[in-house]
Amino acid sequence: MEFLRPATLADALAAKAASPGAVPLAGGTDVMVELNFDHRRPEALLDLGRVAELHEHGTDGGRIRLGAAVPYTRIIAELGTELPGLAMAARTVGSPQIRNRGSVGGNLGAASPAGDSHPALLAADAEVEIASVRGTRIVAAKDFYTGVKRNVLEPDELITSVLLAPATGPQQFSKIGTRNAMVIAVAAFGLALHPSEKRVGTGVGSAAPTPRRALEAEEFLAGELDWDAPKALNDSVKRRFGDLVAAAAAPIDDVRGSAAYRRHALSVMARRTLTWAWTEYCAQLGGSAKCA
Repeated sequence: MEFLRPATLADALAAKAASPGAVPLAGGTDVMVELNFDHRRPEALLDLGRVAELHEHGTDGGRIRLGAAVPYTRIIAELGTELPGLAMAARTVGSPQIRNRGSVGGNLGAASPAGDSHPALLAADAEVEIASVRGTRIVAAKDFYTGVKRNVLEPDELITSVLLAPATGPQQFSKIGTRNAMVIAVAAFGLALHPSEKRVGTGVGSAAPTPRRALEAEEFLAGELDWDAPKALNDSVKRRFGDLVAAAAAPIDDVRGSAAYRRHALSVMARRTLTWAWTEYCAQLGGSAKCA
């Protein structure tokens, strides 16, 4: 197996073009497990550890440009205010050691339905920047996943960054697993309120062949919320929202949980995250007593 170690992004793209079968290696939290268990034996590894551009974040036209290899610990510490939903999801990833190495770019590249960052990215309308020697293109997160552990990347392409608008309203993330830490999600859910657009964003994880949004649930809830004079939500609204989120899923039975359990869990998580987010929104507008 060949080991490629470019120093710049241009060199990395050139190496990927010359060796399309090379597997990118950033944190290695997924790739090394597959290698150690002999589940994958690529022709080459493309180490991106020295490519500085992938390990930085900044602003780009009012949005945050998050380098593909920025580790979860830095997202938590440095972007928790601007990207609260993604920071919440990052806190649930593996152990401290994994959070120090793992990144959103790696999560996207693996494209596992159970990836922790996916629901938050979907709810926040994230876009993925993809580059090759042929040029750069932007793909909405909702269009990035094409199947179980499959995505839109061409053989010569690398994920370079993720673009997200700073949060303008409360965001939440919830995950359920077979234990409380270092666990693959049985089901996960992300929620983002976008008050300036009077719109709701959702993300469903580990309950379909790909991460996905619950579009009907988003449309229903956006029409029910009183954005200008928030008040307590009727229980019927929360339950209907939860039902629509569960209906958007297409889960399977596996060793971690049944399809029925996943749907039930999503419904509960949807109701809870909505309650938390709406209570926070009311507080921001000074009407927390009306939403109690």
